[in-house]
Amino acid sequence: MLYVTWNVNSLKARRERVLELLELHRPDVVCLQETKLESAAFPHDELAQAGYASVAHSAGRWAGVALLAREGLDVEDAQRGLPGEAVAEEARWIEATVGGVRLISAYVPNGRALATEAFEQKLTFLAAAAERVAELSGERPVLLCGDMNVCPADRDVYDPAAFAGSTHVTPAEREALGSIAVRGELVDCFRTLHPEEPGFTWWDYRQGHFHRKLGLRIDLALLSSSAAGRLRECGIDRNFRKGPKPSDHAPLLIRLD
Repeated sequence: MLYVTWNVNSLKARRERVLELLELHRPDVVCLQETKLESAAFPHDELAQAGYASVAHSAGRWAGVALLAREGLDVEDAQRGLPGEAVAEEARWIEATVGGVRLISAYVPNGRALATEAFEQKLTFLAAAAERVAELSGERPVLLCGDMNVCPADRDVYDPAAFAGSTHVTPAEREALGSIAVRGELVDCFRTLHPEEPGFTWWDYRQGHFHRKLGLRIDLALLSSSAAGRLRECGIDRNFRKGPKPSDHAPLLIRLD
């Protein structure tokens, strides 16, 4: 089974790139974030023509998440929204069972700046996520995918000193992200297979950050430790950060037996 998670930074703008990814990789399941569409505008029919059923949680021009499953796979018990999140109308969490795995597509709030309401909302979201995955733990394998907007460690940042005093790298955020893994008994798929590689998934559009390799690893796939023996591959397709109308994120691909 091949899973993909990708923050597309507007599905309307990146529609052709998403269809390109589906045709190229033929993933079994895709987790999308930052779709930025009204519910009525989500392209369910077009995705179905490409061979994928879809469920979405939309909030208009901001945020939005979705799950796609290839033809032949059932999407069961879809749940939109995260109990306990601070701003439910932002549409940042969707989950469903596909092929016996509880799939989650999550888009954690950015947090903007320290000591702000937005930052507190980010920590609230992460705490709610930890509570939810703890509830799900043990029922069936869980795969939590998405833009976590947290760099788990300094090796996940191109220059930790450049981010001192800003979001994404604070002890509070890293502790909250770590709590999700601990309480849900989850492992970081990329770090499990690639303990030394940077694994950047996001690069600022400005100042040639992508070509200068100035990135962050903020898009993660966290898998139940009970299923970790099924993990075979986890990598980043950097080609989708290139070419026409790229997102500022590259997709992360995860293969399980």
